[in-house]
Parts: sequence; structure tokens; C-alpha cells
Amino acid sequence: MINQIQLTSIFTEKPNNFAWFLGAGTSRSSGLPTATDVIWDLKRRYYCQQENQDISRQDIQNEAVKARIQSFMDAKGFPPLWAEEEYSTYFEKIFGDDKERQRNYLKAFLSEERLSLSVGNRVLGALLSSELSRVIFTTNFDSVIEKALAEVGDQSISAYHLEGSHAANQALNNEEFPLYCKLHGDFRYDSLKNLSTDLATQNEELSKCLVNAANRYGFIVTGYSGRDKSVMQLFHRVLDTENPFPHGLYWTGIKGSEINPLVDDLLSKAHEKNINAEYVEIETFDALMLRLWRNIESKPEELDKKVRKSQLTSVNIEMSSAGNRKPLIRLNALPILSIPEKCQSLGFKQPKEWGDLRKASFDTEHNLIFTKSDTVWCWGKEDYLKTTFNGELTSIDSRDIPTNIQAPNNLFVKGFLEEALCVALARDKPLLSRTRYKKSYLIIDPHAIDIGNIEPLSDVTENTDGELKDLIFQTTPDADEQQVGWAESVRISIDQKDGKYWLLLEPDLWIWPPQARKLARDFIDKRRSDRFNNKYNEILDAWVKIIIGTEERNTTVTVTAFDDGTDIENPKFEIGSRTAFSRGANS
Repeated sequence: MINQIQLTSIFTEKPNNFAWFLGAGTSRSSGLPTATDVIWDLKRRYYCQQENQDISRQDIQNEAVKARIQSFMDAKGFPPLWAEEEYSTYFEKIFGDDKERQRNYLKAFLSEERLSLSVGNRVLGALLSSELSRVIFTTNFDSVIEKALAEVGDQSISAYHLEGSHAANQALNNEEFPLYCKLHGDFRYDSLKNLSTDLATQNEELSKCLVNAANRYGFIVTGYSGRDKSVMQLFHRVLDTENPFPHGLYWTGIKGSEINPLVDDLLSKAHEKNINAEYVEIETFDALMLRLWRNIESKPEELDKKVRKSQLTSVNIEMSSAGNRKPLIRLNALPILSIPEKCQSLGFKQPKEWGDLRKASFDTEHNLIFTKSDTVWCWGKEDYLKTTFNGELTSIDSRDIPTNIQAPNNLFVKGFLEEALCVALARDKPLLSRTRYKKSYLIIDPHAIDIGNIEPLSDVTENTDGELKDLIFQTTPDADEQQVGWAESVRISIDQKDGKYWLLLEPDLWIWPPQARKLARDFIDKRRSDRFNNKYNEILDAWVKIIIGTEERNTTVTVTAFDDGTDIENPKFEIGSRTAFSRGANS
């Protein structure tokens, strides 16, 4: 056993060495129920049905009420209190094998209205956003991680779960980070693991991904008791591989609580294989995560402010009247006056994974833009779709685009729109559009012949691309060496405030190949070193002129991703050319 201080020292030395395994305890601090809470609610429901009683969820907090219900369950031959099979038994009694009723129950019980991110969740969002952590596995059904990454890092993330599981291992091998796997499914989809037959084994493809990850990373397990035998068997399966937990296995538990015998047995067997496997007592999940975050050096200041914020809350403060002073702060946001209202919803004979969709986009020279929800969503000519998928398509329908892109369940829409907007802004300009780690960028094209459009930027930065002569990179040991190159770029993102959409521009530097960015850190820091207010303002001005295509102020431009197509094929955006700004109020 080691203490929190020792774990903090181990983790902060190199956070990238560790993957996370999260249980329901990590979500409870955000106001969501744990598996134990679900069990007692199911007991309450069953008792009320059988005895014609009226007991509320609040009443179940009363120990006398709990004792009465448990006594009834014991008399009916149900599993004893805290038995491993309690969870699945009550799900079977209440819902049978009806997955839709299970999903609806969990959707209501894990409602977003209950969710208020705790500091521990915000730390996880910051770790993922800053790429200090790259891999998370969980038994949870909820969307806490998705919400945390959205609010702290302004990014979206799609979990690999029971539907589409075979793509998870491929994503890990391709280093498509951050990687987020829900071992027991997601309540927003049909496949869930609640019944005893479901929980007896883990999904094989997701299991392969976990084993693969456990041969590359150390694991920190938190908020999880270890009561699920199939999960514990999966950890034991890791121990039988050639390189189990190369950076250690650290299992956290609340101080004073007993160690589950299954956990103790796992750690003992790991010790026998000379693995650094330790049990770590903690006060709370939030306290542990904040301790880790505080001790990480060189944290991004923006993320640190969001992590330490006590609560993200919407407020409605009456605006003061417009002032007569000069503008104080110029913002990096352009108003988006309209976004696409519709796209295509595709049906296939066999489910399509992200690898299939990326290949289709590449094969059509990025004339198809995809995302995934309950179906595959797409923009692009119907002719391209039919040619590319060659008879695999079963349907092409129209789908409305949700208007609230900030909702956790709609974060994939935000990335979908950003990619389409990036493609639209790059069209007919000496720019490249790229999406990496769910972020979309416009990049100066080093091979463009007509570079007149980028003169506003080159006037400020002198040169806009080049090679780093002293840096060579290999993507894999067997690959050819590549000369590291760079180009000016700007990140394109969409924000929504008070129902209005904004295009955010964040000037950056793009590195080729992208995996070499860490090697080029010194160059990046040096090139950015003089970009203070005046120069940054000039660079922002230049990018606005380049992407809007005009120097006129207070004008509106319309951009589309493709040359032609119907409303559901060709996304269209209307953008204002004047950036937002603040100004002083009247004295």
C-alpha cells in the first residue's frame, strides 16, 4: 500500500504513462447515482409494485425504510444485501430482457439535469484536453466525461461502446486520442450490460482494447469497487500477457473502507509478476484529482482556471446600456448568422465504423463529411455515396441538425459542423483543411501556386511555411524518415452563447507530420514569443481577411463546403465579417 503523496509523485512525473479506469464513484460526485443507488431504487420499485406501497426516492434514504424493504426481499429469496448478483437480479425482475425499458429507465435516472460537474471531473476534462491523459475505460453509462471535456476543453468526444466496439482497438493502435471506452454500453444506445447473462462476460473487442492498452500504460483505477467478476477476470487476463501494466497498477479506495477480496487477490497476483501494484487510500475522488492537478507543472492557464472554478453556471445579468468609450478588448469571434439545418442520414446493410468512413472521405478527396449518431450522418453528393459504398447503402434520408450544439448529447454535432465549416472556408483558397483529435484547422498550403490570398498574413509574419532542417521524424520504426515541416494555421471552432453561434479563430502553427509536434516545441515557442497584443491583433486581422475573402467591414459572406448540391448534400454557412468586441459602459 502507498499513500496519495506517493501516487501523486508517480503520476505527475509522466502523466502520459497512465490510462484511467473509472467506476460509478467518479460520477457520484457530480450528482449522479452509483450502482448501489440504482439497486436501492430498483428494490423500492419492486417492493411498491408487490405491496401496493407509495415510497419515494427520498424516503429510501431513511434507514428504517431500507430495513423494511430489505426484510421483504430476504423473505422472498432475493440475494442478500451486498451480494454480487443484486444488480442484475433486480434488473431482471423489473424489466425482464426488455433493453428499451432498461435504457429508458437509466436515461431518466442518469438525467443530465442531475449532473453538475465536480472538480474531479473537470480535472479529467483538463487532462484529456491537454493530452496529459489519453485513454479512459469505464463501466459507467453516463455522459460525465463528455460534458467535462466539452465544458473544460471545448472539445467533443465519442465513446466506443458495445455498438461499434471492434473499432476501439484499431483506434488505440492508430493513436486516435483521446480514447474513451464504455465497457457496459451507453444508455443512449440499444446495447447495455445489466442482466446476469450480459455481465457474465465482457465484450471481446472492447476487452482486446483494454488488454492492448494495459500492455502500453499503467492503470489508475478510481471510483470502482471491483464487484464485477467479468471486469476483474479481464484484469487477470492482462496479467497473463507479456508486458502487463508496464507503469504499474494503482487501485484507489476511500480511507477506512474494506478492500474487496477480488481487488486484493488481483494486486497480490500482480506483485508475483513483479508489477508495481498498490492499493491507495484517498479521502475522495475530487480530493485526489485536485491533488494530482495541482502538482502537474506547466499547466495551461486557461484550463487551470476552468478546473478551479467551483461550478459552471448559466446566469442572466441585465446588460448595461451601450457606452461611448472606445473599444477595450477585441475578441477572436465572428458571428455565424446561419448554420446548416439538415444533413443526410445513411442506412447500411452492415454497420460502418470510423475507419470505413475516414477511408470513404479520403477516397473522395474529402468530398464526403461524416459523423455518427444512431445512424451515420453525412454531407456530400449522393452520387459520391452510391459510387463509394457500391451497393452497401440501404437508405439516404434527410435529418434535422439540432440547434443546441452545447448539449452533451449533441457534442458530436459541434465537431461535424466545425469540420464542414473548415472545408467551406478553405475552398478556392491556398488553404488545407485538417481535423485532428476532434479539432479542425485551416493551414497554409505550402504547395499552393497562387498565394495572393495569404498576403495579409505573410505581410505580418514574413514567411508562412518552411522546414525545420535539424528535425527528422519517423512515424514508426519501419517507416521512412520525414523532414519536419511547419505552416501557419488557425483553429476553427464553433461556440454557442445565448442561442447565437460564433466562429472562434485561434491562430496556431501546424507541424508535419503532426506526431512530431512535441519535437518542434522549441521552434513553436520561439516563433510565438513576440505575438503580443499588437502583432496578435494583426495576425487575427489577416486570418479574417483570408477566410472571409474581403476587407470590407460589417458585411456578410456565404460559404459552402462543395461547389453544388442540395440542402442536405452541401452545408451552407453565413458569417459576419466584424469580430466581436467589448466596450466600456457610460460613466
